Amino acid sequence: MTRDRTTTTTTSTGGSIGAYLLHRAKPHLPPWLGVAGLGIAGSGAHLLWADSVGAGVGLTLSAVALTGATWWAGRETSAQRRLHSAITVAAGSAWMTGAALAGPLSGILPDTYLMGGAVLALSWNVRMALRTADAPTGSADKGLLAKVGLAKAMIGRTQVEPNRVTASVALEGGEQTNDDVARALVRIASALDLPQSAVRYQPSADSARRGELVIVPRDMLGEAQEWEGPSLPGGSIADPLVIGQYDDGSPLMVWLPGDPDAGRNASHFLIAGGTGSGKGDAALNLQTEILSRRDVVMWLSDPKAFQDFRPLLPAYDWAVEGGAGTEAMVEALQHVIPARTGWLGKHSYRQWTTQATETQTDPAHSCRPDRTPCGCPGMPYMVAWMEEAANTLRALGDDAFTGIAQEARSAGVSLIVSLQRPSYDQMSTSTRASLPSVIALGCDPRDEGFSLPESVIDQGAHPGAWGNRKPGYCYVVSSGIDPERYAAPGRTQQFTTRAVSLMETLAQWTVRNGAVADPITAGAARAVVGRAYTGRSRTDTDETEQNGVQGHNDDTATGSQLDPEDAAMDPEQDLPAAVQGDDTPLFGQDAGRKPSPEEARALFARALDEFEGQGRMVVGPKDFMDWCDANGYSRPWVSARLRDAAADGRLQPTNQTGRWRIVPALTPA
Repeated sequence: MTRDRTTTTTTSTGGSIGAYLLHRAKPHLPPWLGVAGLGIAGSGAHLLWADSVGAGVGLTLSAVALTGATWWAGRETSAQRRLHSAITVAAGSAWMTGAALAGPLSGILPDTYLMGGAVLALSWNVRMALRTADAPTGSADKGLLAKVGLAKAMIGRTQVEPNRVTASVALEGGEQTNDDVARALVRIASALDLPQSAVRYQPSADSARRGELVIVPRDMLGEAQEWEGPSLPGGSIADPLVIGQYDDGSPLMVWLPGDPDAGRNASHFLIAGGTGSGKGDAALNLQTEILSRRDVVMWLSDPKAFQDFRPLLPAYDWAVEGGAGTEAMVEALQHVIPARTGWLGKHSYRQWTTQATETQTDPAHSCRPDRTPCGCPGMPYMVAWMEEAANTLRALGDDAFTGIAQEARSAGVSLIVSLQRPSYDQMSTSTRASLPSVIALGCDPRDEGFSLPESVIDQGAHPGAWGNRKPGYCYVVSSGIDPERYAAPGRTQQFTTRAVSLMETLAQWTVRNGAVADPITAGAARAVVGRAYTGRSRTDTDETEQNGVQGHNDDTATGSQLDPEDAAMDPEQDLPAAVQGDDTPLFGQDAGRKPSPEEARALFARALDEFEGQGRMVVGPKDFMDWCDANGYSRPWVSARLRDAAADGRLQPTNQTGRWRIVPALTPA
């Protein structure tokens, strides 16, 4: 039994070695077979034409013609290969002519055959070995490069992956640069019969004439992928957010918080795309990922009345529809950011980390002077989302988000701005520079430079080629993504009517399990805008769900839903007696009784209280037009009262001329 097994093993091993050696030798056998065939052919020709003068002439002319044909046929190859082939054919033809006429064993012919034939065969073996080395010197396709104007460029190491080919490119020194390849990308795509987005170029950071050409032959994004739910429910906002896939099938991921260990900064995002480009689905992909994480709260401003986001409405910490509500949110953000930064600094966080979300029990992150655990409540990450921001920018000015964008990263806040055309006449250059991360969907070709950096466009990224014909196709530029991926197209997942119920379920999960605003964030917001900041707490939500109302208490029974003008009315008290002027006609005659200056100021203060009760925390003269008409006062008088209220600390000026923020009545000025 043992002998048989040993014999079998030895035989198997010997067979495997022999098969391996034969496999390795096969590519090198053709030159040697050619030499052997030449010897046989020369011997046979001698038997036929040893005494024929005509055969000698014919063989000589044939050798010359064959050598010339080899030289002509090699014009498309490298100069070295052309010369090598011609010499081989000339030497073989000359030996065969001599062997046919004089005999293969005559004179020096045997020695020439053995030595010269071996040298020629070995030279081709060496050439083959060099061709498979790490750094070949010849271009893999000179014809293609010549067609696109890069005839002197050399193709080096080529890496072939599933649906992706990466080839290193070395350009002619002093004559060509990486810019020449960038300009030739569309011609390369044409030569390969591929879409423009399938060919891109990544220049080397260390050389102006070297880079990598990437070709993706098959578009894997042609069929839309439906959203089936968040990628990591209950995970951390520090984990990657998956919003789709790249054209080679790999996941399309982004990050919001920074990570000092990974060398990644926190990100603000610009989402840009024309009508029909799939901007709404891109927003839903990112929002559902954010709201499914346990340690983040989101504020949303949407002038479209939550048309796309209504199923997610219960999950937001604060949501407004635009107008005065958005003004209040922007004002609140400007005060929340320094409050959060101060808290993080006092607890020894240079930037927000997941540890900041938890109750502070680590002495290294204590705010107490003696460094004992302080037990302060944690601070979740925060996302401020400005949908259809063009409306907000028109109302508040093109630099409305500049200060927020510049200061929010250190406060654990990401600003996300979504609009169709991020041109510089809508958004200030300072704000645009503070939003380096971008999700660029299809757009007008003339708007590409507003969405993507010029360097990414030079690499082959062209969202203008899609327009609105390929909804969801996008380029993503952000910290944490390999720069080689910046010019790689991706596609976000598609949201259909079947996704509505799952989004509603996600919203309810967030209500029960998601983070709520920490005391610092909520306190700073309420100190600025008072009851306009609604906030969200699990306790309030659970109670209101029993009444079938999400996020709002039913106060009808207490009478607090009455008009603010009537809320203080005592239904048991008699109406006041009439005074002179009450029955004066409103039209056609002089105005009736006007309040005294003290009564007018009281009326103005009451108007501010009414606005505060309605959640309108940013006001200006235009908001008092109806009040002026009702009370017989002019706009200049209201402007004067606004200045008086500001002097009294009831109002504070905003960044926008003629707009004032109401200081909550219970907050010290």
